[in-house]
Amino acid sequence: MRRPPTLKTIEIFASVQGEGLRQGEPTVFVRLAGCNRRCGFCDTKKAWRGGRELSVDTIAKEVGRLRRDLPTAWVCLTGGEPLAQNVGPLVRRLHDEGLKVQIETNGTFPPEPGADWLTVSPKPPDFDLHPGFKKRAREVKLVVCRTLDLDDVRTVRAAVPPSVPLILLPQSNAAWSRKKAVKLLEDAGRSGLEGLRLSLQLHKVYGLR
Repeated sequence: MRRPPTLKTIEIFASVQGEGLRQGEPTVFVRLAGCNRRCGFCDTKKAWRGGRELSVDTIAKEVGRLRRDLPTAWVCLTGGEPLAQNVGPLVRRLHDEGLKVQIETNGTFPPEPGADWLTVSPKPPDFDLHPGFKKRAREVKLVVCRTLDLDDVRTVRAAVPPSVPLILLPQSNAAWSRKKAVKLLEDAGRSGLEGLRLSLQLHKVYGLR
């Protein structure tokens, strides 16, 4: 008998989407294990390794249970790097349940064709982006870390169409990073770059998970 598909999973929880264009919307998060980047500024280092092998059926049932307390049509697959695993069976199962699926990815793996919303956050030092995201990304997030500069912003801006918003996200909402984000936005505008905007990690402002 064929073994049911499984995913190495760190946690499943309900909250609000704290980042990007879907900011503030109730969402169930499925945090998957493993990452090929391991950035020093990462705020979810617990997802770099480990995790429990959970079947797609088990994950879908837990999503359903959480939605009874926080009704939402959205599920976000995050990590770690969710596309390091085969999330296709889970995406299809969630669609069968009438749900929409957002995937947060660093963009180094090919995009999942079934995703309803792809959020891409390229990482230093090279900000690699799989070419498939040029047409599929709904938004791009850049963490305003210590090393981010205007040349990095130019590199990422050139990788996707100008119509795709490029969001400058302060590192852990820190004051130094917010100040740097404002300067990058101003410098980008003066250099002719379009489609940039500022944001914050809203869930941390509200003290949510």
